[in-house]
Amino acid sequence: MQRREVPCRGPYGGEVAGTDCGERARFEVTRPGRPALRVCPVHLGPSLLLATGVLWPPEIHLIA
Repeated sequence: MQRREVPCRGPYGGEVAGTDCGERARFEVTRPGRPALRVCPVHLGPSLLLATGVLWPPEIHLIA
Protein backbone atom coordinates (compact mmCIF):
# COMPACT_ATOMS: atom_id res chain seq x y z
CA MET A 1 0.00 0.00 0.00
CA GLN A 2 1.47 3.34 -1.05
CA ARG A 3 1.15 6.19 1.43
CA ARG A 4 0.08 9.53 -0.03
CA GLU A 5 2.08 12.49 1.24
CA VAL A 6 0.00 15.38 2.51
CA PRO A 7 1.60 18.85 2.46
CA CYS A 8 1.68 21.02 5.58
CA ARG A 9 -0.92 23.78 5.50
CA GLY A 10 1.05 26.09 7.82
CA PRO A 11 -0.07 27.48 11.17
CA TYR A 12 -3.42 28.75 9.87
CA GLY A 13 -4.49 25.62 8.04
CA GLY A 14 -4.28 27.22 4.61
CA GLU A 15 -6.93 29.82 5.48
CA VAL A 16 -4.43 32.68 5.17
CA ALA A 17 -2.85 33.10 1.73
CA GLY A 18 0.87 32.45 1.50
CA THR A 19 1.21 30.48 4.75
CA ASP A 20 1.59 26.97 3.30
CA CYS A 21 5.07 25.61 3.97
CA GLY A 22 5.11 22.62 1.59
CA GLU A 23 6.78 20.22 4.02
CA ARG A 24 5.21 16.82 4.62
CA ALA A 25 2.43 16.94 7.22
CA ARG A 26 2.90 14.55 10.13
CA PHE A 27 0.10 15.64 12.45
CA GLU A 28 -3.61 16.28 12.13
CA VAL A 29 -5.34 18.64 14.58
CA THR A 30 -9.10 18.12 14.85
CA ARG A 31 -11.37 21.20 14.67
CA PRO A 32 -15.13 20.82 15.14
CA GLY A 33 -17.10 22.14 12.16
CA ARG A 34 -13.94 22.84 10.15
CA PRO A 35 -11.49 20.75 8.16
CA ALA A 36 -8.73 19.17 10.21
CA LEU A 37 -5.35 20.93 10.19
CA ARG A 38 -2.58 18.86 8.65
CA VAL A 39 0.75 20.26 9.78
CA CYS A 40 4.47 19.49 10.00
CA PRO A 41 6.29 19.37 13.38
CA VAL A 42 7.47 22.99 12.98
CA HIS A 43 3.91 24.30 12.60
CA LEU A 44 2.21 22.06 15.19
CA GLY A 45 2.69 24.50 18.09
CA PRO A 46 1.82 27.65 16.15
CA SER A 47 -1.29 25.99 14.69
CA LEU A 48 -2.56 25.18 18.18
CA LEU A 49 -2.20 28.84 19.16
CA LEU A 50 -3.14 30.65 15.92
CA ALA A 51 -5.62 28.53 13.96
CA THR A 52 -9.34 29.15 14.21
CA GLY A 53 -11.51 26.50 15.85
CA VAL A 54 -8.89 24.54 17.81
CA LEU A 55 -10.40 23.45 21.11
CA TRP A 56 -8.52 22.83 24.36
CA PRO A 57 -7.31 20.32 25.12
CA PRO A 58 -6.53 19.80 21.42
CA GLU A 59 -7.05 16.46 19.71
CA ILE A 60 -3.87 15.62 17.76
CA HIS A 61 -3.31 12.53 15.60
CA LEU A 62 -0.06 11.27 14.12
CA ILE A 63 -0.63 10.71 10.39
CA ALA A 64 2.87 9.92 9.12
